[in-house]
Amino acid sequence: MTHPVMQTIDLTGASYSAALLGMVATTVLLLIGSAWVRGGWKLPVTLCGLATLVGVLALYESKAVWLSSSQVPLVYHYVGWIISMPLQVIALFFFARQMGPVSSALFWRLLVVTVLMVLFRYLGEAGFVHATLAFLIGIVFWLYILGEIFFGQMEEAVTKSLNAPVQRGYFWLRLIVTVGWAVYPLANFIISFSGHVDTGGMSVAYNLTEFLNRITFGIIILSTAVLASKGSSDE
Repeated sequence: MTHPVMQTIDLTGASYSAALLGMVATTVLLLIGSAWVRGGWKLPVTLCGLATLVGVLALYESKAVWLSSSQVPLVYHYVGWIISMPLQVIALFFFARQMGPVSSALFWRLLVVTVLMVLFRYLGEAGFVHATLAFLIGIVFWLYILGEIFFGQMEEAVTKSLNAPVQRGYFWLRLIVTVGWAVYPLANFIISFSGHVDTGGMSVAYNLTEFLNRITFGIIILSTAVLASKGSSDE
């Protein structure tokens, strides 16, 4: 049995390899780093490590499909996102919860909304649900998440904490959820309404955004947790 070989000009295959290796390194760093932080900070760091671990498996599978068929059906992207994106949102929830009271009801709302956001985007792109309806539902769920992290209990807990490293980390994390995650509804719109057929370009875009949306996201959580843990130990 012969294995397909990546060619020098295969930018899509190269983007899969780069994102995969970056995700492996980040996963190891986060899982080891969970031992560097104190108490409740271990949970958000570990959740980010699990999100990147899911990314590793999804990218490995997608790269194999790309090398063997020169295409990656959209379902390969969504099986990873429907696990990793809720993990990241929940990591953000527990990040904020270190600074003050945040209700358990919010935890469940964020978890359900994030899963439904990814699910409806997939159903729309796959043609199971009317594309316009699925797109709008996905946008509404994304806006709900943004509303919670900008104006909800999590924002209030972080602001009242007066903890500079945590406030700075929270600023960058919600910026990633706002700007970095915008690529998903944008791609959802292009695929659903323009008849776009992905010949590799969309996969390259998705893979490049992984460096911001999952790798940088996890590193910010870890660095903030280390600084916050150091601050609490100095008190």
